[in-house]
Amino acid sequence: MNRIWNSIVGKLWVTILLLVSFVLFIFTVFMLEFLEKYHSEQAESSLRQSAAAIASIVDEYGAGHSPMDVIKVVLDEHTNALVANNPNDVVYAIQEGENQKEIQQAILESKGFQSIYESDKPILKEMILPSQTEGDKMESYVVLGFPLKSDNELHGAVFIYQSPDAIHQTSKETTKIVFISALIAFMLTTFFAFFLSSRITYPLRQMREHAFALSKGKFDSQVPAIQSRDEIGQLAVAFNQMGRQLKHHLEVINQEKEQLSSILTSMTDAVITFNRDRTILLSNPPAEKLLQKWFISKGSKSERPIPPEIYHMLDHVLDFEDKIEEDLAMDSSFYSITISPLYSGELIRGAIAVIRDKTEKNRLEKLRSDFIANVSHELRTPIAMLQGYSEAILDDVVQSDEERNEMIRIIYDESQRMGRLVTDLLDLARMESGHIRLYKDTVPIVHVLERMTQKFMQVAKEKQVSLKFVSDLPEDTIISLDEDRIEQVLTNLIDNALRHTPEEGTVTVSLTNELSYAKISVSDTGIGIPSEDLPYVFERFYKADKARTRAKGGTGLGLAIARNIVEAHEGNIKVESVEKEGTTFTFYLPM
Repeated sequence: MNRIWNSIVGKLWVTILLLVSFVLFIFTVFMLEFLEKYHSEQAESSLRQSAAAIASIVDEYGAGHSPMDVIKVVLDEHTNALVANNPNDVVYAIQEGENQKEIQQAILESKGFQSIYESDKPILKEMILPSQTEGDKMESYVVLGFPLKSDNELHGAVFIYQSPDAIHQTSKETTKIVFISALIAFMLTTFFAFFLSSRITYPLRQMREHAFALSKGKFDSQVPAIQSRDEIGQLAVAFNQMGRQLKHHLEVINQEKEQLSSILTSMTDAVITFNRDRTILLSNPPAEKLLQKWFISKGSKSERPIPPEIYHMLDHVLDFEDKIEEDLAMDSSFYSITISPLYSGELIRGAIAVIRDKTEKNRLEKLRSDFIANVSHELRTPIAMLQGYSEAILDDVVQSDEERNEMIRIIYDESQRMGRLVTDLLDLARMESGHIRLYKDTVPIVHVLERMTQKFMQVAKEKQVSLKFVSDLPEDTIISLDEDRIEQVLTNLIDNALRHTPEEGTVTVSLTNELSYAKISVSDTGIGIPSEDLPYVFERFYKADKARTRAKGGTGLGLAIARNIVEAHEGNIKVESVEKEGTTFTFYLPM
């Protein structure tokens, strides 16, 4: 029942029924009142006609005669009449049923009819008289007094009274007909109201199902074609058009969303979208990595892993509705940060931050400037020496051939030094640009390293340094490598170790196996490297003691070249050192 009442069908049905019921009720009330009045008037008119007819009959037959049969023809079964010369003189009467005498006596003695014998106007009254059917019951009667005239002289009156059963019976029959008609009209109204409501609401129910389907994302569903061209038919067409438009707009939104997602994903800059309450709404993969980096650096106990500098910038943007751009240095990293407000209408709903990590760029810029400075510094001394000694020779400043030969030897050594510097720079540039080419071959690693070490035995003896080779691998161990390049690495490491190890010191070249790598170490008992310089020993031109290194012929590029060669072999190199105790360079080659 609740389902019907909550539906449009039920509401329309009940509304129409209530409206029709109200109209039928008002119509029935007024109809019954009209019919009751109509029957009363008809009864009065009938009584007048009957009284006039009886008066004519009595006048025709004379007052002393009793034409009962003729009078009975004039009267119906519910009507009685009596003729009297005065209230105490009844000429004749039609007596049928019980209590007729009491009824007639009450009429003749009624004060309302005393003037009928003196007036020529009929008198109509309603009187309470004894019932014709029940002895102890009083009923309402309609009584008409009609004067009798003969030659324009009054000589009595005719009294006609009618039982209320006739009027009531007619009223009952009429009321019954009215109520039956009202019931039939109510039933027909109920049927047609329900039928009409169902016809109207059937397409509405279809559109409701279609709306539910749209809410679930089924944009391909269509409302069945409705033949009517009224508002409901137009609404069905509008629903189908709305579904198609929703599908189209959703596809456009999805395409734009995918496009935006692809753009954000492919961006190298970190993009973070903040809500009004400073919470993060959206971030792209570079931003995720950056947030993870900040989270690790801040620790798991930090509630706000984003650096406070960014929060200060965010507060400024959200409070003052202004775009802000800054370059910040945080935790040895450099960032270019741009934060702009996001609007929803005229109100700020958040902000978007674009963060560019410029650490590597700054590092490369520093390396470039250092490279230029170091190259200039390294070339300035030999060029100055070449220029000075050549001018001395040209100006005949030299007094002897021995001095001249010494100057020429110095010029030759410095030119050799410049040549080595230029060659190392070219090699390093090719390696760092990825143009290094390896000629790998399968070689017995133990014999190769032992041979490379033996080349420096004479140099070690001259410096009074002990040089030895130690291996834990079998002599038949083979490995794939570029022998010339690895010799370049080992030569650089052994040469550095010998140059920085004092007399009676030791330089050890060792070969061991660690997991799937060949571990090659060059250890010395020299002066060591300061701990603050260890992270930079593989940088170009970096020297822990530039004056000492230059005096010993170093260019500062050997370790940078060694690192590139080892990494080209898919290995890695590291250094460990304790100042004044010694240094160990170790590099790994895959076996």
